[in-house]
Amino acid sequence: MHRSSSHNGKPPGTRLRAGVPRRPMGGWLGRRRRFERLESMFTPIPLQIKAWRKASRKMGWKIPWRQAPEFDPAAAVEPIRRGDGYCGTILCFGFGDDGSGHADAVLSGKLAWAYAERQILRKTWQCRYVAFEKQDHFRLRPGAPPRPKGFYLATIWIPAKAQQNTISRFLKSLTTDTGVGPEGIQLLTVTHPHIADFMNQRRLPFMAFADYDVAPHGFSDFYDALQMFCSNDTLGLGLGHIDRNYPLFGIPALRLETGISDPIDSPPERCLSDH
Repeated sequence: MHRSSSHNGKPPGTRLRAGVPRRPMGGWLGRRRRFERLESMFTPIPLQIKAWRKASRKMGWKIPWRQAPEFDPAAAVEPIRRGDGYCGTILCFGFGDDGSGHADAVLSGKLAWAYAERQILRKTWQCRYVAFEKQDHFRLRPGAPPRPKGFYLATIWIPAKAQQNTISRFLKSLTTDTGVGPEGIQLLTVTHPHIADFMNQRRLPFMAFADYDVAPHGFSDFYDALQMFCSNDTLGLGLGHIDRNYPLFGIPALRLETGISDPIDSPPERCLSDH
């Protein structure tokens, strides 16, 4: 049985709207070299596959499997400056169908968060305005690339200047890449939960996911982006205005790579009904 605080309350030391801890945090603010060290925190693809197998067994997702292909992370990120906040390559999974043959990016994030809520080693908190199940409250950003079904690889990095940026300015600066959506939730809950521990220790920035739009009061009035943090041993989902800067949050950029397995049309009905 997981320990989760009320969706209507605030986790200790956290503001409801943005999920920003009250007490000042230091150590990595403005230090680009700290971002470079993120690379050593990312695990090899085989270990990420093992993490997905564990999550699939626990949640009953019945994910189809194949061996990961030969993959050279250095080649995949060749156009990216390795010193500009490069993190690593993450193994992601696209659940469901968005009606156009691609994965349902909202469902892919929702199921990963449901997995986090079932863990017993860390408390979770979710802002009451984060409503995955309501289309007029939560969506994949229009203009964001559709996510593939099944497994796919993505390269993630956090440019140092992203700490002084807003989501709206960040999105305008993108050319061929995009922001983070379900990949961020899967990163912190399935494949790399230890990164949340570094956030909790103030050694890493929290993250704002630019590819998720949130309308906190519904009516498709989207002006917030999803934020994810870990504070006081609580993994949380919060919100932040796209035109406001949150210095404690980095804005990761994402480059979609290749798919590596057969798609899965939808998770088992039990998963959908439970969450």
